[in-house]
Amino acid sequence: MDDTTGTLDEALERIHVSGPERDGWLSNHAPMAVEALVRHGQASAVHRWLDRYGPKLEEMPGPRSPVTARNWHEALGDPRRIADWTAHFERETAERPWRDVLAEWWPRLLPGIAAGATHPAIRVGHAVRALLAGEESAPRVRELAHALGYWAARHQPLPALVPLGPAPSAAAALDRVPLVPDRNGGVRDRFAQLTGFPVWPGPEQNTDPEQDTDPGQGPAGPEAARSALRELVRASTHRYATHAHGEPIMLVHAATAPNAVLRTLPALPGELWAPSLRAAWAASAAVTAAYAPREAAPVPASASVAPDPGELFARAAAHGDDHTIKFTDTALDVGDALAFSAARRAIELNPPVF
Repeated sequence: MDDTTGTLDEALERIHVSGPERDGWLSNHAPMAVEALVRHGQASAVHRWLDRYGPKLEEMPGPRSPVTARNWHEALGDPRRIADWTAHFERETAERPWRDVLAEWWPRLLPGIAAGATHPAIRVGHAVRALLAGEESAPRVRELAHALGYWAARHQPLPALVPLGPAPSAAAALDRVPLVPDRNGGVRDRFAQLTGFPVWPGPEQNTDPEQDTDPGQGPAGPEAARSALRELVRASTHRYATHAHGEPIMLVHAATAPNAVLRTLPALPGELWAPSLRAAWAASAAVTAAYAPREAAPVPASASVAPDPGELFARAAAHGDDHTIKFTDTALDVGDALAFSAARRAIELNPPVF
């Protein structure tokens, strides 16, 4: 759904005077939340939501030195260079089509998908969806530049991981992810404890006879990769319905991170879809390992009832929590009763803003 009111562009212009983080390293969720609000018919709530959220934000940090084609390797993953990276991508997207910039930088950034607890990648996914939905306006292109700049500055590869046994499905793979032993630290401390993930998807998940598969690496063909990624988004969204009590804020990213990758695929060359799937699986598994509880809760009784999607998202908008808005947005993409039940769990468990 494109925004015919101009609200999204207005909101993005308000947001772009701020940096991508606050209070040290917490992510600025405003651009992601307002894109979801507009997407689902809640444009009238955007400026009120921003009026409430805006005071939390901080100005963009000052620049240090320009990022260039010669020095970008040394600047990658340096959060002190957030302003430099943002300016770099603003220049790049001003001089070249945004799809070309994205295609060049996506494989460079993808190994660092864990950056900022996956928020930069999620922000890119929202920015790309807005660009694909309609007018490629200057605020929307600038939002992609800010998202890519944030990702480059916070770029964080996961530790070397040992492949564990294969799993027959995304749901089974998530169930078999080993949980980190020390659950007391923050996300970076928890990610540092990761040692290995189940192998998923495997060759048996490649249902496209026209696509070759690299054994042990999952579907290699673009359409097979997209199908597997959809399965992962569905499984991680469903899992929230029974595991959200472990950490209802952080566990939304096990679903929203791979969904951001899924949303970005149409803007990427097909040869990047399989590596995108592998990175999305690593991100979802990492969040699961870091925050999932050891015991599942019963499947909610409401899991057999699918409410009206517009009504469900209106509840999330009225609730106001940014993570709840974004997770409900993903649940609507999945579109079944258990996904909607998971969204209701987010509304129930996360503290409301309004």
